[in-house]
Amino acid sequence: MKLEQVPTPAYVIDLAKLEANCRILQYVQEEAGCKVLLAQKAYSLYKTYPLISQYLSGTTASGLYEAKLAREEFPGEVHVFAPAFKDEDMEELLGITDHIVFNSERQLRKHGSRCREAGVSVGLRLNPQCSTQGDHALYDPCAPGSRFGVTIDKIPSDLLDLVDGLHFHTLCEQGADDLQTTLKAVEEQFGPYLHEVKWLNMGGGHHITREGYDVDLLISEIKRIRKTYNLEIYIEPGEAIALNAGYLATEVLDIVENGMEILVLDASATCHMPDVLEMPYRPPLRNGFESQEKAHTYRLSSNTCLTGDVIGDYSFENPVQIGDRLYFQDMAIYSFVKNNTFNGIGLPSLYLMDEQGDCSLLKAFGYQDFKGRLS
Repeated sequence: MKLEQVPTPAYVIDLAKLEANCRILQYVQEEAGCKVLLAQKAYSLYKTYPLISQYLSGTTASGLYEAKLAREEFPGEVHVFAPAFKDEDMEELLGITDHIVFNSERQLRKHGSRCREAGVSVGLRLNPQCSTQGDHALYDPCAPGSRFGVTIDKIPSDLLDLVDGLHFHTLCEQGADDLQTTLKAVEEQFGPYLHEVKWLNMGGGHHITREGYDVDLLISEIKRIRKTYNLEIYIEPGEAIALNAGYLATEVLDIVENGMEILVLDASATCHMPDVLEMPYRPPLRNGFESQEKAHTYRLSSNTCLTGDVIGDYSFENPVQIGDRLYFQDMAIYSFVKNNTFNGIGLPSLYLMDEQGDCSLLKAFGYQDFKGRLS
């Protein structure tokens, strides 16, 4: 079936775009001499891991479950970072991970020696206190009061006896120029340590596959750091792997009038694309335009009881009718990894779309998926 025939609501992954993104990342990996890891927190549709693993060196996880998924489904290195680790999780992690990055000196001293005994490479997350985000303060790990990473004044005196590498993650949907700014701060503060460790992980937030991203600058900066400090370099983008590689297909169930026309959809911001409300942002919509830009403007809302479950205002060239289908774009990332069944709203099905535009069902969800999370 084609995209226009997929039952709604549904996430549809564009395999051709996914592979095109991976080819760009492979190019960076080869030209810069670094290793690129998939950050599973953004995208973890593991049925596509055989495709992605042809191009990338491994994965990074935010805890035990993602690490287990990576070890089971994705050939290559498995890296893990979390603000803190439970003792029982650490026992299992030691047998399935290659790198573990700790967030604090306390966690490093508690678990680090066990990791090394198990042959796991140990890292510490740094906080260079260099904020480069203007629009995403919610996602700024360098914001005042952030729980992430160790600042220069908190670096343990015996750091080099405790770690094999260092890690920082400061970006969110940003360009290579912001990485360059961050690297300057990292080098100014932590340069002496970089000369002594084996590897540096530059984290995620690199929008490498976005149109206009300065790939040459990224490669140049990675090469410079590698040469200056003789380091193995990792980057762990999440969004860049599946950027613009997915749709959320939805149907118009009703049209309500209250000062303007409001479309009630079978898709929900709260349940199916929570970043719309958390960031917040207005997702791109195929054949949709800015409010008032075209002749017919509507507010797009959902079928939940939450008043604020509103996706945004869009205009269209032609009137929208009940039963029409709409397609939100760039819905492969931070969507199904975060969705929920609030209000008893069903989870969208998962489909894969091939190069010919043919869609195949990967998984459908139903009442038991809702009930199974409850007791």
